[in-house]
Amino acid sequence: MDTGPKQRRQVNPRYGANLFSILTFGWTLETFKLGYSRDIKDADLYAPLPEHRSDVLGDAVQKEWDWEVTKAQQARDRGRHYKPSLWRVLFKVFGPELMLYGLILSAMEYLIRLQQPLFLGLLLRYYSPAPDMSINNATYINRLFSYYDNTGSISWGEAVFFAFGIVFCSSVNVMVQHPFMMGVMHMGMKMRVGICSLIYRKALKVNIQAMSESSGGLVLNLMANDVNRFDTGPIFAHYLIIGPLETLLLTVYLYREIGMPAIYGSLIILASIPFQIFLGTHTAYYRRGTAMKSDERVRLMKEIIMGIEVIKMYTWEKPFRKIIDIVRRQEIFYIKMTSYIRGVIMSFIMFSSRFGIFITVLLYVTYVNRITVENVFFLTCFYNITKQTMTLYFPQAVGQIAEMNVAVQRIRDYLLSEECELPPRVHIQAEEVPRSKKKRVIIIEPDLLTPSTEPSTSQQVPDEAKKEKRKEEIAVKFEDASSRWIKSSNKDDVKEMDLEIPCSSLTTVIGSVGAGKSTLLHMVLSELPCSSGRLEVNGTVSYASQDPWLFVGSVRQNILFGQPFHKSRYMEVCRVCALERDISLFPHGDKTVVGERGVSLSGGQRARINLARAVYKEADIYLLDDPLSAVDTQVAKHIFDRCIKRYLADKTVILVTHQLQFIKMVDQVVIMDKGRILAEGHFDDLNEKELKIIQLMNEKAREVHEEEFIPSIQSLSTVIQPSAMSLHRRHWSVMIDTSTADQKPEAEIQTIGRVSSSVYRDYFLTGAPCWQVVFVLFMFVLAQFCASACDFWISRWSRVEDRLTGDSTMDSLIWAEQGLERNDYVIIFGVITLATIVVALIRAFLFFSLCMKSSITLHDQMFESISRSPMSFFHANPSGRILNRFSKDMGAVDELLPQAMLDCFQIMLNLLGAVTIILMTDIALLIPIVAALVIFYIFRVIYIRTTGAVKRLEGITRSPVFGHVNATILGLATIRSFGAEFLLAQEFDRHQDLHSAAWYLFITCSRAFGYFLDIICLLFIICVTFSCLMKTDMDASNVGLAITQSISLTGIFQWGMRQSAEMENQMTSVERVLEYTKLPNEPALISDPDKKPPDDWPREGAIHFDDLSLKYSPDGNYVLHKLQFRVEPQEKIGIVGRTGAGKSSIIQALFRLAHLEGSITIDGIDILNIGLHDLREKISIIPQEPVLFSGTMRKNLDPFDQYPDAVLLRALHNVELLPEDGEDPLYKEVQEGGSNFSVGERQLVCLARAIVHNDKILVLDEATANVDAQTDALIQTAIRLHFRSCTVLTVAHRLNTIIDSDKILVLDAGRLMEYNHPHLLLQNKKSYFRKMVAETGPTMAPLLHQQAAQSYKMMMENN
Repeated sequence: MDTGPKQRRQVNPRYGANLFSILTFGWTLETFKLGYSRDIKDADLYAPLPEHRSDVLGDAVQKEWDWEVTKAQQARDRGRHYKPSLWRVLFKVFGPELMLYGLILSAMEYLIRLQQPLFLGLLLRYYSPAPDMSINNATYINRLFSYYDNTGSISWGEAVFFAFGIVFCSSVNVMVQHPFMMGVMHMGMKMRVGICSLIYRKALKVNIQAMSESSGGLVLNLMANDVNRFDTGPIFAHYLIIGPLETLLLTVYLYREIGMPAIYGSLIILASIPFQIFLGTHTAYYRRGTAMKSDERVRLMKEIIMGIEVIKMYTWEKPFRKIIDIVRRQEIFYIKMTSYIRGVIMSFIMFSSRFGIFITVLLYVTYVNRITVENVFFLTCFYNITKQTMTLYFPQAVGQIAEMNVAVQRIRDYLLSEECELPPRVHIQAEEVPRSKKKRVIIIEPDLLTPSTEPSTSQQVPDEAKKEKRKEEIAVKFEDASSRWIKSSNKDDVKEMDLEIPCSSLTTVIGSVGAGKSTLLHMVLSELPCSSGRLEVNGTVSYASQDPWLFVGSVRQNILFGQPFHKSRYMEVCRVCALERDISLFPHGDKTVVGERGVSLSGGQRARINLARAVYKEADIYLLDDPLSAVDTQVAKHIFDRCIKRYLADKTVILVTHQLQFIKMVDQVVIMDKGRILAEGHFDDLNEKELKIIQLMNEKAREVHEEEFIPSIQSLSTVIQPSAMSLHRRHWSVMIDTSTADQKPEAEIQTIGRVSSSVYRDYFLTGAPCWQVVFVLFMFVLAQFCASACDFWISRWSRVEDRLTGDSTMDSLIWAEQGLERNDYVIIFGVITLATIVVALIRAFLFFSLCMKSSITLHDQMFESISRSPMSFFHANPSGRILNRFSKDMGAVDELLPQAMLDCFQIMLNLLGAVTIILMTDIALLIPIVAALVIFYIFRVIYIRTTGAVKRLEGITRSPVFGHVNATILGLATIRSFGAEFLLAQEFDRHQDLHSAAWYLFITCSRAFGYFLDIICLLFIICVTFSCLMKTDMDASNVGLAITQSISLTGIFQWGMRQSAEMENQMTSVERVLEYTKLPNEPALISDPDKKPPDDWPREGAIHFDDLSLKYSPDGNYVLHKLQFRVEPQEKIGIVGRTGAGKSSIIQALFRLAHLEGSITIDGIDILNIGLHDLREKISIIPQEPVLFSGTMRKNLDPFDQYPDAVLLRALHNVELLPEDGEDPLYKEVQEGGSNFSVGERQLVCLARAIVHNDKILVLDEATANVDAQTDALIQTAIRLHFRSCTVLTVAHRLNTIIDSDKILVLDAGRLMEYNHPHLLLQNKKSYFRKMVAETGPTMAPLLHQQAAQSYKMMMENN
């Protein structure tokens, strides 16, 4: 949501390239040149091509999808069943292009490639000792057509022509294949981009009920893993049709050459098709299982990373590790099965064609005739072609399409989930923002100033008059409305509400925790639909959520959120939301970058920025969900008076709050309880009914009376003289203008250079001992040896057969000379073929199980390392970046890497075998071979250097896409209330375009590399073919062997080279994972035996801070400065101070979550010397942001299963969380992040945790900030009751909660200001604490003084 200026990128050179340059990939050369000279950086990426811009593709796919949905709707209206199909959408948008590519490919396959064996056969005839010497007069081309009936020998000139024919076929193959592949990959990428854009647009519209049922992890996983199937799916799709057809054509050719046996050989290949399809579809089944388990694992990881601080404080790393382990083991099972199937499919290439040749030759020799060299190589050449299409591409196509189908179904199901019924104004507004807004601001400016000069009008209207207002003047109207959060549950969360809220009035909604206050606001936002009844909203809505939602961007961007910037309005909003001082203290003013979810700010600052955003937006109705609880009393009062009462005076405001001191000054009070409205009306009307909640308020007397309301505002301005005031304003205005240069968020580190060999070593040796790795390697070599032996043996056998004359005496002499009979040749050939099959399969299984072991260990090490990292690591790295390693990188290590590796090793050895065989026929070919290898190596170095950097960039440019999606899902309600969907979709498209630029660069480079390699292979074939022509004395079988081997190299070799580069690129994922296994750790979790504290430590609970300083990162600034104080056993201490004074940092210090200097001793033991778990287990905490994890309530209270049910039930009873309807509370489902509990209920669960643990020291971090008075009272009593004999430290914003403490600790800017009994502090006229008490207002202050005096008196009496 970075609305700053975008950097201009260079136009992609492909955009203006001519046809020749496109076909020969000439335009990629400048990229390689740059990539070789230095690492390619973010700034070097080109602008996206117009055809793969995310918004364009998104719109195209969206249009077709909407059409599908409407068609389905119409069919349903007519009573027919029709399900929208995503396949149909893809076909409509991308089908025509795909068909065109298919035509080109099939033309090449059928017309050109199938002629190559004919040329080869004719060339070999030139060498064979043919008995018939009559010269044939047919032309060369005729020779080709009359191939089967020609018996005459071949002249040298003809031989040259056929040699050219062989070369020509290979070169056309290369020229067409690569641009074709490039086109198809580009199309796959466009599919992916379009679908991602569609998924994101859907995520902006999905309603909250559907969201809670399909977790947020689903969207992330669809975008991280499922859509990747589009990149690989289309590549081989055409071979599903081409492959079988080609095999049939080949069979016809072969039948004319050798009769029936040919058909049996082809049957072998065809028989493997159903088997391959069966395996392919099974891959899809396991793939679906993997996807489900990965979803679950990523979701758990997300929860763990979000709640890591709490997990550390509760020492819960172990149980979470166990949960992750279980899911991971299940996931690995599925991945293992997929890998084994892949291993079988990939081993087919080693043996299927050889087995076919074996059967054909066997039958031919037995039943038909002796074989000739020409026959054998004709066969070999044909089988090599089928080897590529049928055993490499066809099974790939089946598997990829099956997996793509799974992905498409999953995405379709998500796209069909229910949407929010949002008012249609959203997009219009987003596009016409600047014009209409400006006008409206001008009209409103004068009105804004009136309320401050004359008393607010809304209070003078008598009640009767208000009730008779016309319909237009009712802003919100509920008629018997009910709604629920979880659609599948059978009970409503709010029931039968009847309520009218007049225009320009201020309404507060109060009620106990979980009463349905936030649900009411969500209904007004139309986030939750009415399950019965109806609801009317007149006017635009602005909303401030209860959990502040901030995105990564500057403070100013967070407040503006896509609205145009008006300086005067912006300054006014910052002033009324009490942000002036904070902004002036930020290092970069309002350009300071807020981390993800606002990690760098205090709770109060987050809440105020969240409020400022809502207030800055021009709207008719403002919904404020408890904005006052995270700030201290004085700031709350400032916000209520200046912002809610004055600034929004002529607007309709619905305020949910627990701060009951304000409800006398509002127009209407709504009291809710358990999802129903108990009462509504003006405060005075309600008071007569003496409702429980109001009584409670009167006892506590937290209210501020009307009388001081007006003076307090004047007193604010009289304190500062007018001149000083204007001066201050001027300074503030200048600061807004000149606030220093934009601060940049910390970028992800890009590793430089190639993947070092140590990464490979670590990868293999993490999972298995050295001998296992060596053994697997040996099996690879053995398999290739068997395969090459096959080729060599058949050539040798055919040479013997070729010399046979048909005269039995001569023939027996020839056999005797060889020392082997024909049957021996057959048997040996059969044995070698079988050995190849067995060894190839064993080797694949061994290899994959080795990879799985490594994968398991790496994940475990990474998780272990993350859970042991200090908190500073999580502050510095946004969750998207960490999750990226667990989803994207781990997925690559699990699935893509082993595949690329197997391919790479297999093909490299294949190459070695082929080269050895070629050299055995003619040693002179060593020269071109060496030359080719040297050029290859140079190319590979340049290529790896370029694409390594590009691939890493691709990984890094992908992070913002995920970060953006993650932030969006967290802030959906806010985004929709602002109508900012359009803006966010644009932002998403921008992130995606950047990623596309990197990805497109990557695929073009890898295609170009393959093309250049194949050109060299082509030159090599020319060398081999023509060097054979130069020598007339060569044996035909050797010529055939050399040429077939070199032809088989073309496609396979560049594929192998690219796989080796692909493998190295996938290794960057291993490198990134390994990087996270070596993170700096926190100190030891368990103490050394000699320093271990006794089991019953701490007995007393005395705490002593000695010269303690704290900073959050080793090189950061000090947040606490040399604190020195003592807490006696069982004392209750209140910690107070302004927002950002360092109150929460004291807690961080106690738990050792940051870098400490100095010492803290508890009962005489220095906590810096003992293990973290020994320390953290002994302190209970109720954190500021209560965190619940998905699972059962029981798991949330006691993940170690240490306590019996009775203890837990008692704890829940003590915090009044036992449900009335008798369902078992311990096994109640808790959703992701506890989203089915209100914030207050989550706080109560945390209190129950503390009661269960019953430690000697309890820490409360603003535990009562989000709860109503009743629950607050409940918590206070529970604490006094259950923790009477404990030392309690309370960080508080409301002074009445801590006024009866034994001592008060006052902090300011990280320094200790005062520390004594509240009564004694209040005696001192100049004390900080006294000032803070005075700020609560004339009614509250005397009460606080009185309470302090009472508690002091009691203390003195007890002593």
